[in-house]
Amino acid sequence: MAPNATGRVLAKALGIDLDYRKEYQEPLSSGAVSVSSVDTCPDVEKEPTTQEWISQFRPSATGFKRYVRSLFPFWNWIFHYNFTWLAGDIIAGVTVGFVVIPQGMAYALLAKLPPEYGLYTSFVGFLLYWAFATSKDITIGTVAVMSTIVGNIVIKVQDQKPNLAAEAIARALAVLSGAVLLFIGLIRAGWIVEFISLTAITSFMTGAALSIGVGQVPTLMGIPNVNNRDPTYKVIINTLKGLPNTKLDAAIGLSALTLLYGIRIFCNLMSKNQPHRKKMWFFISTLRMAFVILLYILISWLANRNVKDAKKAKFKILGRVPRGFQHVGAPNMDTELLSAIAPDLPLTIIVLILEHIAISKSFGRINNYTINPSQELVAVGFTNLLGPFLGGYPATGSFSRTAIKSKAGVRTPLAGIFTAVIVLLALYALTAVFFYIPSAGLAAIIIHAVGDLISPPKVVYQFWETSPLEVLIFFAGVLLTVFTNIENGIYLTMCASLALMLWRHLKSHGVFLGKVKIYRATTDSISGAGGEKTAREAYLPVNHHDGSNPAVKFDHPYPGVFVYRFSEGFTYLNQQHYLDALVEHVQATARPTKLDRYAKIGDRPWNDPGPRRGQAINLNDDRPILRAIVLDFSSVNHVDVTSVQGLVDVRNQLDRYAAPEIVEWHFAAINSRWTKRALTSAGFGYVSTDRVRERSAWTPVYSFAALEASESNPGDSKTRDLESGETDEIERARAQEKGFPGKVTTVHGQNRPFFHIDVQAAVENAIAGVENKLSNTTDGSSAEVGQK
Repeated sequence: MAPNATGRVLAKALGIDLDYRKEYQEPLSSGAVSVSSVDTCPDVEKEPTTQEWISQFRPSATGFKRYVRSLFPFWNWIFHYNFTWLAGDIIAGVTVGFVVIPQGMAYALLAKLPPEYGLYTSFVGFLLYWAFATSKDITIGTVAVMSTIVGNIVIKVQDQKPNLAAEAIARALAVLSGAVLLFIGLIRAGWIVEFISLTAITSFMTGAALSIGVGQVPTLMGIPNVNNRDPTYKVIINTLKGLPNTKLDAAIGLSALTLLYGIRIFCNLMSKNQPHRKKMWFFISTLRMAFVILLYILISWLANRNVKDAKKAKFKILGRVPRGFQHVGAPNMDTELLSAIAPDLPLTIIVLILEHIAISKSFGRINNYTINPSQELVAVGFTNLLGPFLGGYPATGSFSRTAIKSKAGVRTPLAGIFTAVIVLLALYALTAVFFYIPSAGLAAIIIHAVGDLISPPKVVYQFWETSPLEVLIFFAGVLLTVFTNIENGIYLTMCASLALMLWRHLKSHGVFLGKVKIYRATTDSISGAGGEKTAREAYLPVNHHDGSNPAVKFDHPYPGVFVYRFSEGFTYLNQQHYLDALVEHVQATARPTKLDRYAKIGDRPWNDPGPRRGQAINLNDDRPILRAIVLDFSSVNHVDVTSVQGLVDVRNQLDRYAAPEIVEWHFAAINSRWTKRALTSAGFGYVSTDRVRERSAWTPVYSFAALEASESNPGDSKTRDLESGETDEIERARAQEKGFPGKVTTVHGQNRPFFHIDVQAAVENAIAGVENKLSNTTDGSSAEVGQK
C-alpha cells in the first residue's frame, strides 16, 4: 500500500527514502508468453501491509461471540446428550468415585493436611470441571506429586513462620495459582505449554514417583523417626537403618501392597485368557483399591474396636474425619501469607500445567479428539480459584484416575458429576468408618498409584533411539530429584531441554544440493523386463546426510551456480553459522572473476595475502567464477532483522568477490508473504532500475498454472505448472501435452522474478540468466574461460 501525502512528508522530514527499491517492472507481454494466453487478472504480487497484520488482532462482534462460546465447550454437546451416554458416564463416574476416596485422603496426608481436605479438593474438581472441559477423560483432583509439593511448601513456610496454619498456606496457594492459570487461559496463551518437552515431563514424573514412593516406605513399615521429606537417597539410608524398629504396621502395609499388585496381575492374566470377560476383569481390577481399604478397615476395626483414641491403636490409624464441609469460607489472603508463598508460586503453576496438559493431550490422542490447552487452563484455573472456598488445595489432572475413567467407557465430561456425588456421600455417610483406616494401608495405596508414573525401560530405550542427548537430560533430572528435591529436577529438565533446542537451532547446518537424475520405474522394468521408465531431475544434499545412497554421485547444477538449503529455520540464532558455511564453500569452489585484483601487494587484505613474496599469482585457476546463489527456503517460515541483514552483508561480500560480474540471488519455496516482504526490503527478489542495463539480455523464467480444466478430461481440475522462457513456450506445450487449457496465469507475481515455486524452477532460472548473459556478451572471452 502506497504511503499517503502526510506519510511522504513525514518520511522526507526524517530522511527516509520511501522509493529506495526503484523496482523495474518487466511487462509480461515482452517475450515470456503471448498476451492472449495469459489471464487478465493482476500479475503483480502485492506485499502484506502493517495494517493487514494488525487487522488479524482486531476484535469483532462475531469473534467475541465465538470467544465467549469457546469458554463453555459443553454447549456443543449437551443438547445431544442421550441415555447411552448417560449409562457410560454413570459407570465411569461411580468407578472413579470408589478410587478417589482412599486416594484423596492419602494424598491430603502428603500435603500435610487433614484427610478430609483431599475429599474437599476432589469434590470441587469433579463438580466444576465438566462445564469447561475439552477432554472427556481427564479427572481434576488431588494428585500425589502436587500434594507432595504442597507439603514441601507448607513445611518450608512453617519453618520461617510457625504461626501460619498448613490449611491456610495450601488454600492461599490454590487461589493464587488458580488465578494465574485462569488469566493465561482467558487470554488464550495456552501455547506456553509447548515449552515443556516430553523429556521434562517423563523425567519429572519418574523422579517424583521415586521420591514419593520411597518416602512412603517408613509409614508402610511402621518405622519411626524417619523424615520422608529428606532427599530420596537419605530416606533410603534412614529406612534401612530403621528396619530393626519395624512395627506391626509392616504386616498391614506389605500385605496390602502385595494384595494390590496380586489382584492387578491376576485380572490382567484373566483378561488375556478370557477376552469375552475383559470388561468384568477390568472393573474388578479397578476397584481393587476400594476393596483393599474396606478389607483393612474391617481388620482394623476388629483389632481396635474398643479404642476411642487413635493414638492408642495397635497400629497407626487415620483417626477422626469430620463429617461434611467443616472448612467452608473465604481463604486467608493477608500480606504475610502471600509474601511467604510467593517464591513457590512458579513451581506450583508449572506442576499444575505440566501434569494436566500432558495427561489430557495423551488421552486425547488415544481416544481420537483434540484438547484446547488454553481452555484446559481455564478449567484448572477456575477449579483452583473456587476450590479453596470449600476447603480445597491445589488440584490438577490425575493420571491413574484418568486412565481408569477412560477404560471404564466414559462418554462425556459430565461423568465428573457422578463422581462428585460419590465423594459427597462419603463425606456425609462414611466418615465414622474412615476412623479405622490403617495409615500403612494408605501408604500402600500411594506406592501402588505412583508406581505407574515411573517410565518403564522400553520407553527410555525409545527415547535413546530417537535422541540420545535427551536421555541424558532425563536421567539428570531423575538423579537430581533423588539427591535433592522434586523442584530442582523440574527446573533442570525444563532448562536443559530449552538449552538443547536453542543449541540445535544455533548450530543448524545448511547443506549444499547437487543435481541427480531420478528414474522412476518398477524393479522389473529396471532389470530389463519392460515397462515405462520416467526420469526427472532432483536436488539432494551432496553430503548424503539425508540417508541417500552414498554410491549416488551428484552433478553440479551449473558452473558457478550454488544451491544451498537451510535445515532449521533462518533467524538471528543460526544465521551466522549458516552464512559462514555458505561463504566458505563458495569461495573455496569458485574463483574470483579477476584473479589479479590488487595492483600492489600492500593493497591485499590481511586475510587474503595471496602467494608468498616473489611468487606469481596463479592465472590458470580453472575453477568457475561465481554466477548465482539459489537458497532453498522450504524450512524457513520466518526471518528477522538480523538474518536479513546477514544476507545483505554476504551479498555485498560475494559481489566484491565476483566483481565486475553480478551475483544473482534466487529463492525457492518461500512459505510466507512476510518473508518475501522482508527480503524485498533488503533488495532481493526483483530487478532495480539501476541494474536494468546490466540485465538487458536477461529473460526471466516464470511459473504458470492452468486456470481451466482440461478439455479432454473436464473432471480433472488439477492445475499444471509450466516453466517458460521463450515466446512460443505456451504453444509448444499445447502441442506436446494434449488438453492443456488456453488460459494460464503466473503462480507468483512477475514483479518478483527471483522468487520461485521450487528448487528446480530456481536453478532453471539461474542457468537461463547465466546463459543469456554469456550469449549476448560482446567481449566475453574471459567469461568463457571462467566457465570452462
